Amino acid sequence: MSNLPLIELRGVGKSYGANRVLQGFDLSVHAGEIVSLIGPSGSGKTTALRCMNFLEAYDEGEVWIDGQLLGYSGPGRKPRDQDSPAAIAEVRRPLSMVFQQFNLWPHMTVLENVMAPLLLGKGMNKGEARALAESALQRVGLAAKADAYPARLSGGQQQRVGIARALAVKPRLMLLDEPTSALDPELVEEVLQVIRSLADDGMTMVMVTHEMSFAAQISSQVVFMEAGRIVETGAPGEMFQQPATERLKQFLKPWFNRSLSPRTEVTA
Repeated sequence: MSNLPLIELRGVGKSYGANRVLQGFDLSVHAGEIVSLIGPSGSGKTTALRCMNFLEAYDEGEVWIDGQLLGYSGPGRKPRDQDSPAAIAEVRRPLSMVFQQFNLWPHMTVLENVMAPLLLGKGMNKGEARALAESALQRVGLAAKADAYPARLSGGQQQRVGIARALAVKPRLMLLDEPTSALDPELVEEVLQVIRSLADDGMTMVMVTHEMSFAAQISSQVVFMEAGRIVETGAPGEMFQQPATERLKQFLKPWFNRSLSPRTEVTA
């Protein structure tokens, strides 16, 4: 088995004109690890996540997926230096992504939404795609909703369909961008429970989240960001119980004031 990280970011940066939203971002994630990106709004968490699968074209540094450089075939980081869409898709094949806003097609049934990436992106036949989609819906507890349309589902159910769609392509790494941020509070737990079960099954994940207790419980590594930079990183027991920087202490203060207790032990 390879000792290479499943994904590695080396000095990754991203700017929009004069606005540098990500700079000097370094991260290594090995198979089976769960990394949570936390920090204030606007700190660059989602940009970092989107650079990991080239939904945002990074313009500094390197992103490596399973030993292959993503997005560029040479040293340049300009649009003219980018690889072809087909080459980019091939390198990021081990990844899938769960978005904040579900991004389900309203004119398709739940089953059709989950099948779509398999048919359009993977070129599978309908029989094989249907079998994988049904299995993924079973995995998130929504097999009975296969023929429903998104408008007939709760927000929590729609996000679970989004997770099923990401699972159906058999990823080695899942990227989750604030998967509960668009949900009413009473619907959050059903989505977190699905993510917990994926973690228990050994799925590798990088997740942007504002759910501090969840990050403390589930993560093998926590990364605290501000102003496009990593301020502090470490195991959740250290980060949440003994933060090393005053900025992280300040960020976590409201969470401590609510008397939430993270699980400090981390299972390797």
